Amino acid sequence: MQEQSIGAMLAAARQSAGLTVAQVAAATRIREAIIHCMERDEYGDCGGAFYARGHVRAVAKAVGLDPEATVHLYDQQHGGAPQPMPASSVFQADRKINLPERRGPNWTMALGVALAIVVVFGMMRVLGGGGDQVRTGDVRAASARPSVPPNTPITEAPKPSPSAVAAKNMVTVRIKAKRSSYVNVHDAKGRKLFAGTLKAGKTSTWRAPDKVNVLLADAGAVTLHVNGKRVKGLGGRGDVVRRSFGPQKPQSR
Repeated sequence: MQEQSIGAMLAAARQSAGLTVAQVAAATRIREAIIHCMERDEYGDCGGAFYARGHVRAVAKAVGLDPEATVHLYDQQHGGAPQPMPASSVFQADRKINLPERRGPNWTMALGVALAIVVVFGMMRVLGGGGDQVRTGDVRAASARPSVPPNTPITEAPKPSPSAVAAKNMVTVRIKAKRSSYVNVHDAKGRKLFAGTLKAGKTSTWRAPDKVNVLLADAGAVTLHVNGKRVKGLGGRGDVVRRSFGPQKPQSR
């Protein structure tokens, strides 16, 4: 594989997967003209090295190649990966920050204030006479617990177990290929469950929580069941279809 150019590898993988340039363009949202140029190892229309590496990664993923390995080989054939910019060149201290000098507390002033308070308090006790007796009001502590009539049981609604919640949110997708076709399956977090050609007559099943995203390069070549129910109206022969499926909705009583 290392003797082939990146463009030849992408073209061969696309043909092996049974995909047309139009289908790859629909799956990656890259213009067909750019994909034709990439298969001829012409990357000038990609908009620069950064975008070219992104296009290579997206097309490689769509045709069933390892995206990271393909981009690494592209870097080797085109002068290596771009060098990261050092942080020292971005963050430079141009000005000196003068922090105000912190001063300790003025203990002399604090002592004078304390003495004045003591003198005033002593004079009030002398002049007031019977100021030693302090009356306290009748204060009742309020209970934080709600009042419940006696002999009344307190019941709480049972909380569903984590396993029951996980099973309720699980999505099951089963695809059967009537003829060989490219299929791409990801979960709700974008993790790849399957990407490649599903051979004719083969049936595969995937399960994931919350949502399953499916890309079909030929919707008329497969039958698809979600949570045990067949999905109708996917598309005709040669139609590229993207669909997302969630958990089974509870039936209304």
